[in-house]
Amino acid sequence: MSTTLPLQATHLSKAYQGHPALRDVSLTLLPGERVALLGPNGAGKSTLMQLLTGLFVPDSGDIHILGHDLRTAAPQALAHLGVVFQQPALDLDLSVQANLRFHTDLHGLPRTLADERIEEGLGKLGLLETLHKPCRTLSGGNRRKIELVRALLHRPAVLLMDEATVGLDPASRVQLLQAVENLQRDHGVATLWATHLAEEVERADRVLVLHKGVMRHEGPVSTLLSDPGQTSVQDAFLSLTRA
Repeated sequence: MSTTLPLQATHLSKAYQGHPALRDVSLTLLPGERVALLGPNGAGKSTLMQLLTGLFVPDSGDIHILGHDLRTAAPQALAHLGVVFQQPALDLDLSVQANLRFHTDLHGLPRTLADERIEEGLGKLGLLETLHKPCRTLSGGNRRKIELVRALLHRPAVLLMDEATVGLDPASRVQLLQAVENLQRDHGVATLWATHLAEEVERADRVLVLHKGVMRHEGPVSTLLSDPGQTSVQDAFLSLTRA
């Protein structure tokens, strides 16, 4: 199978000790598309993200990133993937520059090009003055922005955001959402944003609703509101995931 789509996952299933976490889940991302993955705690969002990042192998199904099979060509597939994990993943005792250079070294970027991209990424988010500061001195919101810059330094085709706003205050959450929009527009990266917060999906091109390991909805945000009585994304989400 070959495809030039940024991401195509088909019929993914995964169980832990006999308990299904994902059941026959398929999804695609188009170039430059912003897709929200909405689901309550325990819906299977983290399992899906673990499969898409190659941390776990699906029991069945296939994942292709820019045409590369994650099972048989993992290095090539993962080279086109950027990730902001749910748990913070910066070395707080190192400077911002050292954290970002470590990432570019892993991807084999020449130092001159790496430093150009680091300064460009920080500059777009108004964080250039943090370059030589230890990450420990930054606010939680700015640390998340640094992780976003890092995820895009190697110019991936796909960006995965796994509950990236957890623990952020409302202002920082809005700033991070806007930063993703701006960087996505500039680089044309396809983005999958996993969240359990309905208000984070309203500006997405499409929304996927995952519940108990099953994809319950896929389509534009407007289609969530097409059923009579649904006046908000949150109401529609609660209706889809009601026990």
